[in-house]
Amino acid sequence: MSGIDQLDFSIRRLGTPRYASPLQLSYVNDDYIANFVLDSERILYANSLSSIQRSIEQGIEPPSFEAAGPRDRIFFNPPDVTAAIVTCGGLCPGLNDVIRGLVLSLRHNYGVNRILGIRYGYQGLVERSQLSPIALDPERVNDLSSRGGTFLGSSRGPQPVDEIVDFLLKRGINILFTIGGDGTQRGAAAIVEEISRRNLSISVIGIPKTIDNDIFLVEKSFGFDTAYSVATSVLSSAHAEAEGAYNGVTIVKLMGREAGFLTATASVASGGVNFTLIPEIPFDLDPPHGFLSALETRIRERNHAVVVVAEGAGQEFLVKEASRLGTDASGNIKLADIGVYLCDRVKEYFHIRHIPVTVRYIDPSYIVRSLPAIPSDRMFCLRLAHNAVHAAMSGRTGMIVGYWNSAFTHIPIEASVSRKKRLDPEEDLWLSVLESTGQPNRMVNAETAKKM
Repeated sequence: MSGIDQLDFSIRRLGTPRYASPLQLSYVNDDYIANFVLDSERILYANSLSSIQRSIEQGIEPPSFEAAGPRDRIFFNPPDVTAAIVTCGGLCPGLNDVIRGLVLSLRHNYGVNRILGIRYGYQGLVERSQLSPIALDPERVNDLSSRGGTFLGSSRGPQPVDEIVDFLLKRGINILFTIGGDGTQRGAAAIVEEISRRNLSISVIGIPKTIDNDIFLVEKSFGFDTAYSVATSVLSSAHAEAEGAYNGVTIVKLMGREAGFLTATASVASGGVNFTLIPEIPFDLDPPHGFLSALETRIRERNHAVVVVAEGAGQEFLVKEASRLGTDASGNIKLADIGVYLCDRVKEYFHIRHIPVTVRYIDPSYIVRSLPAIPSDRMFCLRLAHNAVHAAMSGRTGMIVGYWNSAFTHIPIEASVSRKKRLDPEEDLWLSVLESTGQPNRMVNAETAKKM
């Protein structure tokens, strides 16, 4: 299980829940009323019989997550709650939907009246930024679903943790929702530790966000469905461009620093991609077995090709350029543009061989991430938000709300940020890519193959 059974999936709690939940739910099945979730309810990490049998044979309990959902007892008395919502990092479809879902659930389900929107990410959680929070209520968030981005604003980079906790205390905030990716949740983990050091009763609940879909222990993050749907439309246009020219080659670059889920899923969904290049699958460019050789075969046989590449793929070809770019505010190494590089190499390769080609390049990255969420994603965002509120009101902290094996889960932040999720080339998504594109199983020469 790649060390999964070594991880601690227990969830921190602020104390014993003392109040009855205001939700009018049930404790029994088959009474046509939704039920509270028992604390003992678990969601298996691996759902195959062979995996469960291996755990039993080893004398260990199969790894599992705490199930998300409303509890019959809550830790916070709703009139005493001041909740805050912060969005951090890059934009992603569905951010406004999550904000809206949190506000509506806090107000309508639990009767929380004091809800604050933090401006421009963690920057707005330090007093010296002079970014005053926004008072949120259902009327204020009513029309957010029609808007892309985040109406609260966002930012990258850390802020002093002690100043953040001071801010929470000064404003009387006892629940903080952190909406963001890996870096955001690492920041949330640091906030939790400072809160614990001061022995404070403040809940911190994360809602994972990234169109790269690379959050560890999370099957799907919000915004992903919208991102690959939009990317699929772009790929349809790319196919039309490629077919419209003799020996037309269209190269499309999609987001994906270290994971190729968006690129792979959009490739399969479009049905018109001929080559998919992602960070997890090594590839060479040069003959006899590199990508350019395979592209030449495709051009000679079909006179057009669509290539989609994840932004983090092929960075080994661009080490010198990347070294000059440094890092961004979150500490991520800035990536050199693999899309532009591929365009130049394709033109050079075919020019040397006296084969005429027309090369187009499309980079829709900021369009893909900034559009409003599609309906299926909106529903997913709302359900994540509802489960985040249930977790917070029950007194849980230091966790994110996840989704695994078609169920909503509670995941300790420490476990989720311990590594990144990667596309497994031996699982069915990559097989679907190969079957859809028709590209070779491997596009590597002998030296690279030895390293794999």
